[in-house]
Amino acid sequence: MSRIMTARLYGYQVIGGNMGVSDIGSSAMEPKLRRYPAFVRFWLASTVSDFGTYITTLALSVLILVTMNGTPLDQGLVNAARWTPYLLFGLVAGVWIDRFPRRTVLIGGDLGRGLILAAVCVPAVAGALSVPTLLILMFVFGTLALTSDAAYQSFIPQLVPRPLLTKANARLQQSDTVAQTTGSAVAGGLVAVVSAPVALLLDAVSYFFSAAVLVTLERPSGRVPVRSKQRLHRKVAEGLRWVYGHSHLAPLAWSTHIWFIGSAILGAVLPTVILNDLRLGALGLGLVMGCSGIGAVAGTTLSTRLGHRWGTGNAMVAARLAQPFAIALVALAPLAAGGERTGEIYGSPLHWPGELWAAFALAGFGQLLFGMAMGVEGPLEMGYQQAVTPDRLIARMSATRRSVNRGMIVIGAPLGGVIATVAGTDTALWAAAAFLLLASLVLLFSRFRDARIEEALIP
Repeated sequence: MSRIMTARLYGYQVIGGNMGVSDIGSSAMEPKLRRYPAFVRFWLASTVSDFGTYITTLALSVLILVTMNGTPLDQGLVNAARWTPYLLFGLVAGVWIDRFPRRTVLIGGDLGRGLILAAVCVPAVAGALSVPTLLILMFVFGTLALTSDAAYQSFIPQLVPRPLLTKANARLQQSDTVAQTTGSAVAGGLVAVVSAPVALLLDAVSYFFSAAVLVTLERPSGRVPVRSKQRLHRKVAEGLRWVYGHSHLAPLAWSTHIWFIGSAILGAVLPTVILNDLRLGALGLGLVMGCSGIGAVAGTTLSTRLGHRWGTGNAMVAARLAQPFAIALVALAPLAAGGERTGEIYGSPLHWPGELWAAFALAGFGQLLFGMAMGVEGPLEMGYQQAVTPDRLIARMSATRRSVNRGMIVIGAPLGGVIATVAGTDTALWAAAAFLLLASLVLLFSRFRDARIEEALIP
């Protein structure tokens, strides 16, 4: 399936049948995604699941740090357990996905993750959940997420033509960020009212709903699972060569690996800063995370426009350069509050003193800027990767990048917990900013800076 993308945007036939994209012509060039009903339903399933996911993200942090009275290291270890399967199995996941219908893999992943979250809720409500048990459950959860992630990215090109990939990814990420905006704030209030364990059940329901919607999608005709006789290690090697041998994908990959270490440090430390240091409670954590979602909505709205105006590479470099400065603002928040606070957690913003409002403003604006930068780069990165990669390598490309990226979380999350425990949460936040700055500089001084998706050539 050879394809070329130029400024004229040729049309392509991805697959046959009702799920696929029609043949060459004006229909493939039509920029309206609603003309592809299979994508619209996929978008619906993804959006509902996204809302539940942000509830779980917050609920897990509250469960560990408040309900279980855990430490930043506990938070980091649980985060690492969730992503360890990517490090262990990620390189072969794409090859495995090639052997099964991607729709089937997505349905199985949704059902399995819903059951895992229900399994977390039951012992947590009974007060019998321990950190080792949670680590095991999150490891299984991460294994299912790995298979779904690899299938997810290689499934989208079956639903829309290549010229619409950036727009499709922008819509998916826009839905995700809307969910982050409202879901995080709602989750904060929900956790405060019904407790963190019960809130986890909502995400379980969202995964079951997503699976039900995916079942309604017709199987793609004209496409069969890949049954290559090529040896497993050769398939893995082919994926590695494509990602790290490509003139533009290679620097993007190395930059993103470093970015994930910084992001993992931030993810392990930020809940501790908001819940334990500033004592803002679950609602405060939800509001801070919601600021990131607001910024991401704005970023995804601007993403395609900035990519066309500045070029894919320049737009992504600018977005990454903004991120360390955003986290620097978050790192200043505890100073604005007068240092670490003790005593009861503030249950409502109405009870926050002035210095806590100042701290919230800094943390919130920092997260707003961080989310906006991620919103700009996300669709551009995904669309470029999919556009330059042949269809037979998309699953392996996705699995290769994701396995190493998530492997960086296995390093960064415990590292963030250790730094916060030994040197304090403020030092850990500055460490996160330093890694994000390094990631942006790697991209700035590489050939990727001149990348444009319109000029992408698929061999």
